[in-house]
Amino acid sequence: MKYIFTLLFVLSSTLIFAQEEKPTEEETIIVTETDEGSEEVAFQVIEHVPVYYGCNEKLSNFELKNCMNRKVIKHVSSNFNAGIANNLGLPDGKVRINVIFKINKEGKVIDIKARAPHPALEKEAERVISLLPDMDKPGIQKGKPVIVPYSLPIVLQIDNSSKKLTKKERRRLRRSQRN
Repeated sequence: MKYIFTLLFVLSSTLIFAQEEKPTEEETIIVTETDEGSEEVAFQVIEHVPVYYGCNEKLSNFELKNCMNRKVIKHVSSNFNAGIANNLGLPDGKVRINVIFKINKEGKVIDIKARAPHPALEKEAERVISLLPDMDKPGIQKGKPVIVPYSLPIVLQIDNSSKKLTKKERRRLRRSQRN
């Protein structure tokens, strides 16, 4: 239960401190060409963000970004099995999982990649993101649908203090604390 609350806290805190990045007149919007000849536009600078299922299309672009962020975070929080981290032997503290995926021209989630300190966490993050619903509308740049990359950090707090130690482990722990 601690893991879920920590996950919710960390994910929600990213929304609180998020700011909309508007390019200045001197800056240009970087549009990259992919292998398939499709354009990619960063989520932060796209003219019309993909519309997540359940977000009101009539909202401003800034409000749609916030709505999408909230919905993705809610989806991850409710579907991520944080209990997996308990049995991996990871040290106490924060564990960061970086997930990157793309929303294609049809509004489908594609190219999911995760980096984590353990392959089981990567697999779980990829599983959860693959369950995201299709977007109601894809991202639009200059009137055309484009591919939109999206990056999501997932942070878990590992606390192994509740695990019961064997007599041998308790002795080793006491010895190490004396030295």
